[in-house]
Amino acid sequence: MTPVVGRSAGSPAPRSADVARVAGVSRKTVSRVLNNEPYVSDTVRQRVLDTAEKLGYRLNHAARALASGRNRSIGVVALGTAGYGTAMLLVGIEKAVRDAGYALRVVNTPDGDPEGIAGAVMALLEQGVDGIVVSEPVVEGEVSVRIDVPVLFLGAPPSIPSDRTLTVGVGAHALARAATDHLLDLGHTTVHHLAGPQRWYASKDRAEGWRAALAARGAPEPPVIQGDWSPESGYAAGRVLAADSSVTAVFAAGDEMAIGLIQALREAGRRVPEDISVVGFDGNPVFAYVTPPLTTVRQPFDAAAREGIRLLVHAVEQPEKDVPPASEPPVDLVVRGSTAPPPSRRGETVPRTI
Repeated sequence: MTPVVGRSAGSPAPRSADVARVAGVSRKTVSRVLNNEPYVSDTVRQRVLDTAEKLGYRLNHAARALASGRNRSIGVVALGTAGYGTAMLLVGIEKAVRDAGYALRVVNTPDGDPEGIAGAVMALLEQGVDGIVVSEPVVEGEVSVRIDVPVLFLGAPPSIPSDRTLTVGVGAHALARAATDHLLDLGHTTVHHLAGPQRWYASKDRAEGWRAALAARGAPEPPVIQGDWSPESGYAAGRVLAADSSVTAVFAAGDEMAIGLIQALREAGRRVPEDISVVGFDGNPVFAYVTPPLTTVRQPFDAAAREGIRLLVHAVEQPEKDVPPASEPPVDLVVRGSTAPPPSRRGETVPRTI
């Protein structure tokens, strides 16, 4: 086995004092960095982390748990599906939790079942987690369990009683508005909307963003077409929209629905983007390689998870202090080949976002 870089095989395990000496900082600074505490510059923080990695220094989590009364673990209640957005948000949470020096405990739940969510929360509390993340996007009714640790809700309003509740959005409203504005900027007089299931908070946020963009521009609001996130529901919607010659632009609340929609339009003889422009939502990189490549808005999974875990760890480690406000996630519009000016403006020069 290859020995750890920075010390010879068989030598004593490095201590925090060794990290401080090699990095040229105090032991208190090392402690602050390894506990993800504030008041350390980015340069010093990186130097300490690099030194710890070089020396092979590892935190003794068991000893720290005994000393602090914390187990250094974060629990996550997650929707039990393999959808792209759900999976990517969980990946972002896992990375952010690990970077913060905590272990991750995950319990999946039935879709929107309050009893299942309550059971998941209780299972996590029994494992002694220091905080809980709820990334469950569907909750029908309040969950009847009280929690005595900080709880972070990602992309949804609180639904579990707790004295320390945090919320961080994923920017769905702003992203949906950006998608709709992009189509209006191209010259389309209005934009139709293929929505996700209304039981999901994300569907409501995206529909509200679409509606706000239309209202701000004085554009008419067409009836919403309901989908269920699947390509099949997008295909069914496409068959309906293809029969309406006035439709020139569609914002789909999910990339997979957008792909099904485009296929139905193609089969009906409606070209994308020459006759109808389509924008998706999520930013699944696979759809950069379909025909035409899909214009979409990319969800900031990593940024939202990182910001949420930052606030949750603050609430865990500094319970006596107010939690700082959450920063707004970025808006990332990815323009590809599925959007263009409407047929009536095909010869005009219309600015496009690159």
